[in-house]
Amino acid sequence: MNSLKVKDLCKTYIINKIQNNVLRNISFEIIEGEMVAVMGPSGSGKSTLLYVVSGMDNLTAGKVDYFGKEMSSLGANEMSDLRLDEMGFVFQQMHMLKNLSIYDNIILPAYQSKKVKDRKEINNRARDLMHKLGISEIAVNDTNQVSGGQLQRACICRSLINSPKMIFADEPTGALNQQNSREVMKELNGINQEGTTIMLVTHDMKVAVRCDRIMYLEDGAIKGEIALGKFTDENEFRERERKVNNWLMEMGW
Repeated sequence: MNSLKVKDLCKTYIINKIQNNVLRNISFEIIEGEMVAVMGPSGSGKSTLLYVVSGMDNLTAGKVDYFGKEMSSLGANEMSDLRLDEMGFVFQQMHMLKNLSIYDNIILPAYQSKKVKDRKEINNRARDLMHKLGISEIAVNDTNQVSGGQLQRACICRSLINSPKMIFADEPTGALNQQNSREVMKELNGINQEGTTIMLVTHDMKVAVRCDRIMYLEDGAIKGEIALGKFTDENEFRERERKVNNWLMEMGW
C-alpha cells in the first residue's frame, strides 16, 4: 500500500552559532487514505515537522519517502512541481492573492501546473469543488468580501484543484469561530473519506478528535500516539473527545 514514510528525520537551526535541534530522529508512516493529526505544546516543532515533511523546508538528516519518491533526492524544480501537482496546502493564514477573485485564486495552481490540462476542464473542476463546498455564490467576490469560513473553504478548493495525493494543513481552523471550524472540518472529513490523505497540525482537541490517529510531539520528538479509527458518525464525537482528553492528560497536555 502507498504511504508517506518518514525515517530518522532531524531538523537543526543554527542561530547565533547555537545549534537548535527542533526535530530529533522522528520516524512515522501515514498510509494512503489516513487522516492524521499532530498535537503538542507550543514550540514542540509541529509546524516545522509539517513543513519539512512536505518539502517546504529542508531536512537536516533522515529521509522522507512521499508515495515512492525520495524527496531529498529531488532538485528544487522537481520539488516545486511535486508540491504543485501532488500536494495540497491549507494554512491558518489564508494566503489568497488580494488582486484576484475567489474563483481565480482557486484555479491559479491548476493553470500553473505543467500537467497537460484543458482549461475548460480546470474551470469545470473549480466550479464543481465550489459547489460541493457550498461557496458557488462567492466566485466573483474579492477576498475581503467573504467570511473567514467561506475563505477557508475556498482555500480547501484551491488545495484540491490539482487532485493531490495528500493535503497538509497547518492549524486550518485556527482563525475561525467554532461554527466555521466545525464546517471546515466536516469538509476535510468528507474529502478524506473520498480517499485523499490528510496530515494536519492543530492545538484544538475538537479538530484532532475527527482524525483517524493523533501523534503527540514534545521537544521535537514523538512522545506517543493514539488510534481512533475513521470518524463517520457525529454521535461518536463525545466518546472520542473523552478518550482523547484522557490521553492528552497522560501526555502532559
